[in-house]
Amino acid sequence: MKAPAVVLLSGGLDSATALAIAKADGFTPYALSFRYGQRHAVELDAAREVAAAQGVTRHVIADIDLRVFGGSALTDDLDVPHHSNADDLGDGIPVTYVPARNTVFLSFALAWAETLGAADIFIGVNALDYSGYPDCRPEYIRAYEQMANLATKAGVEGRGLRIHTPLIDLTKAQIIRRGLDLGVDYSLTHSCYDPDAAGRACGTCDSCLIRRRGFAEAGMEDPA
Repeated sequence: MKAPAVVLLSGGLDSATALAIAKADGFTPYALSFRYGQRHAVELDAAREVAAAQGVTRHVIADIDLRVFGGSALTDDLDVPHHSNADDLGDGIPVTYVPARNTVFLSFALAWAETLGAADIFIGVNALDYSGYPDCRPEYIRAYEQMANLATKAGVEGRGLRIHTPLIDLTKAQIIRRGLDLGVDYSLTHSCYDPDAAGRACGTCDSCLIRRRGFAEAGMEDPA
């Protein structure tokens, strides 16, 4: 019997690829998404389609409301930055950073993993072609994994948890090629931070620009 693994699934390109890798690595995937008050909640429609297409065992969408804290262009009345090309993106932490988001998400994933008897969590964080978020770095993941193994019954009893970050040192183009090799249908995914009322990608936010550059460097058109 294949071991269960919780896979954080936003509906974007990276998380869809991480899900495919978890399956390829022999795990039975349980997908976890969040309705957290994000302005781009259309990504949850994409998450449902990706989960169905990849045949997850169960897909849970957890409701939390990070709008009560705000502090991000994704959860507050702040403008999402737009640029003409990816080279215009700055080196600082952008206003689209949601405070403690991955810590919150991983905590939910940790709780579900314990109830499933799972020792593995997959998250599609990336430390190369990304927007500069501090909770996408390898040192953060290592520290969280250490904390998780101190804070859980499974960890205390010697059944340690591992957080898998298969994309963390890949470029966006490398991620796309890896996903295509695994049969990921990127036309189902959604990456835009500032879609219009019909859910169409803006094409000029940080996430859209990084995605567009990735497909260009992979030598193909974005199917979405």
